[in-house]
Formats: sequence, C-alpha cells, structure tokens
Amino acid sequence: MLILTVSNQKGGVGKTTTCVNLAAELGRLGYSVLAVDIDPQANCTSGLGISPEDFELSLYDVLLGEAEAKDAVLPTQWEGVSILPATIDLAGAEIELASVISRETRLRRHLRSLDSFDVAIVDCPPSLGMLTINALVASDKLIIPIQCEYYALEGVGQLSKTVGLVRDSLNAELEISGVLLTMYDSRTRLSNEVAEEVRRQFGSVAFSSVIPRNVRLSEAPSHAAPIGYYDPSSTGAQAYGDLAREVSGLWLKRAH
Repeated sequence: MLILTVSNQKGGVGKTTTCVNLAAELGRLGYSVLAVDIDPQANCTSGLGISPEDFELSLYDVLLGEAEAKDAVLPTQWEGVSILPATIDLAGAEIELASVISRETRLRRHLRSLDSFDVAIVDCPPSLGMLTINALVASDKLIIPIQCEYYALEGVGQLSKTVGLVRDSLNAELEISGVLLTMYDSRTRLSNEVAEEVRRQFGSVAFSSVIPRNVRLSEAPSHAAPIGYYDPSSTGAQAYGDLAREVSGLWLKRAH
C-alpha cells in the first residue's frame, strides 16, 4: 500500500479538500483507497459523509493501542473509498503519546498491517506536533498544498526542516514528493506570481494539475460529498480528476 501524506502547518490551504477529493477520484479510477484522518477537527471524516454516531472505534483508539486498525476502518458511500475516522479525542493523543515507547512510529505500524488497499491518503492537522510526525514517519510520498495567496510559502520552510529531521532519524525515504497549487485564480496577478515562484522553487516536484478557486468546491463539504459526486461538471471536479490521473501515472503505475 502506497501511503500519501498531505501536510502543511499553515491552515486553510486545502489539505482536507485535497484528501477528500483525491481519495474519491482515485476510487473512481478503480483503486482501493483508505482515507486516514489524523486531524482532531475530523473534517476529512465528515467530508466523506461519516458522522461520529456512525462508529465506535477511531484512529485515536488505534494509536493508543486499544484497537486494531482493521477494526476501525469504515466503508464510505463513495466508490472504492474507506476511512480510518477521527474524533476530537485525537487532540488528547498528542499528550497521551508523549510517554509511549516508539510513539513516532505508531501510525506506520498500524497502516502496514492493512494490505488490502492500494493507497492510503493521510490528512494532517495544521501543526507539526506528534500526530503530524506520525504521519510523516508513515509516509511514502509527501504532498504539500500551497494556496496561491500572499504568504503562501510561509511555513513551508519550517515543514521542510521537520521533513529533514524525520528523514535523518525515522524515515530515510521521506522527501517532498508533490507540491499542489490550490485556490488558483488565473485572473489575478498574485495567483500567477505565486504559481511562478512555486514552480521556480520546487521545479518538477510541483504538480501540473492546479486546483482553482471554485465556489462549488467550497460548497461540497457542507453536503458531505466529494466534488466529483456533488458537481461533476465543475472546474473543481475536473481539476481533482486531473490530479488523480497525475498521481496514478506518477506513483501508482497505472495510466488512465
């Protein structure tokens, strides 16, 4: 199973939107996808149509050793997509894991036990605490969404430092594998300047696919549906379809 982690310590850059919609689009391409919600806000869980009353076990129970990962996985109503759901309890896991042996590798060990999926997509909190470290240690590929706005690259430097520390001690293979431009508005000079700067700084690591600023994309979470199901003809749905095909061709070795 390929593990993709979507992370940026800056909030509001499209991390959860990317996790939900990339998972759904890869599912529609025929892959078996596991969304992993390691953010206490649990927006990825709700964005895929799962409510707290729908489950008893969550990723919190798994990380603290009170449940096996396979017992906490839930199917969703979207083709090919299952989820390891989050609850607000995860906020306490930062502290509770502090005294646990091998606390940084807990997520990796549990995800490695799930061999029935082609790909897992991990939604991180907007911070560089123990939950994000767990996600980075577990990760095969790291995707950083960067919004096309002022201060877009703020925080990426700190995340890069953290990636270096994790690579040196816990996951020798970790590197920034994909940079995704989000909230792009071709009509504004700022969006175009940010896009140019990101491509200059990251080169071929930047995805060709770009996620536009799109009202339908903003509405979809309130309907607990990925954009490809909520409004398949929208520019947001087309963009995430393009991203899924790009990810598939790059890392999952299946052309679509």
